[in-house]
Amino acid sequence: MIFSGLSKETIFAPATAKGKSAVAIIRISGAKTAKVLIDLIGSVPQERELSLRRLKHPQSGEFLDQAMVVFFPNGQSYTGEEAAELHIHGGRATLNAVANCLLEEGLRMAEPGEFTLRALQNGKMDLAQVEGLGDLIEAETEAQRKQAHLAHDGTVTKASSGWKKDLTYCLALLETEIEFSEEDLPPNVKNQARNVILQLQETLEGEVGGVAMAERLREGFEVAIIGQPNSGKSTLLNYLAGREAAITSNYAGTTRDVLEVYMDLEGLPVCFLDTAGIRDSSDPIEKIGIERTKTRARDADMRIFLLEEDQQPFPEIEYQEGDLALRAKADLIKETQSRGISGLTGQGVDLMLQDISRVLENRIAKVGVVTNARHRRAINQSLEHLAKAYSELGRENCRDEIVAEDLRQAIRALETIAGTIDIEQVLGEIFANFCIGK
Repeated sequence: MIFSGLSKETIFAPATAKGKSAVAIIRISGAKTAKVLIDLIGSVPQERELSLRRLKHPQSGEFLDQAMVVFFPNGQSYTGEEAAELHIHGGRATLNAVANCLLEEGLRMAEPGEFTLRALQNGKMDLAQVEGLGDLIEAETEAQRKQAHLAHDGTVTKASSGWKKDLTYCLALLETEIEFSEEDLPPNVKNQARNVILQLQETLEGEVGGVAMAERLREGFEVAIIGQPNSGKSTLLNYLAGREAAITSNYAGTTRDVLEVYMDLEGLPVCFLDTAGIRDSSDPIEKIGIERTKTRARDADMRIFLLEEDQQPFPEIEYQEGDLALRAKADLIKETQSRGISGLTGQGVDLMLQDISRVLENRIAKVGVVTNARHRRAINQSLEHLAKAYSELGRENCRDEIVAEDLRQAIRALETIAGTIDIEQVLGEIFANFCIGK
């Protein structure tokens, strides 16, 4: 896709998923939209109102379908261009017939994300909102949806604009001193600027600290189930999955690779990992599985240790804050002083899931406004310049011009969050996973 400059072509694409459905929506955007509607239905409907119309082939007059049609004038559509939607019957043949007609009219099939790209280029949304929209499309759980909406609704942009405003105020103080150095200015100009910078540094550092957890929420948390062979790991995974996701057997070493089961846990995306039983083994294939277990367990967000009586968590895998140590095969134990769990009967599973939800919810509470690596890079660049400016302001012979330049660079870095500058280099990455019709 070519990102530089707005294409003059009129584009179209289905905005609903492939396959048979009651209704399919075809989106059209571009300067020829009104003309295409006149050719298809004989006129342009009332703006922004659904209208029941008969679609006919412009050349042959063949009846294509009866559809609900809506027209959006220039500047009042999603893309900011003239646009329309055709709500047709969802059969594949009907969709193909209308699409072929639009191709014959000289329209082009849109590329993935092209409607949103045009919205961005026409100022209908900024780069942070586009990223939020992409996350919203991919969201599978409630927590992911809420996080994506923050960016899509402009929360990130508003925050970055506020930070930029603070720095602009500091820059104004410094430039006043530079321009009117011979005038009697208040003695605390530099102190004012230094205090604003210090407060902003604390805010931005807090934001950076929450990005890693925001990314985990977007991608999904991993919870590894750890234990010796035959400790009930695969049985527990099957209970969580509600199906035979893993083979269970009394033979040690049955599980050789890491198996995954995804769940929506109280709105949180969680992937449970069934791992190979940890033991000393001479089997080279099993040893590979055990090493993979150790690696995935160390990298996981949480670990569930299924332990025998008086057994301690495995020294090869460090027990971390928030991990759970549970008595394995609790259905076989009449009395126990420790927390027990059984994947066979479900004993203790609900309590385990509640504990996992509590731990992960406490972690995502640290998430701030910014939610992805691109935002983090921009803030870190800004912080580098703020640190230089703050240090220079503390010098006895402070060079105001140096401070002013660092403040300008800090502002420039923050502006990349909303995409007001340096936008071209990140567009390909952002639109790579957008669907056609969006």
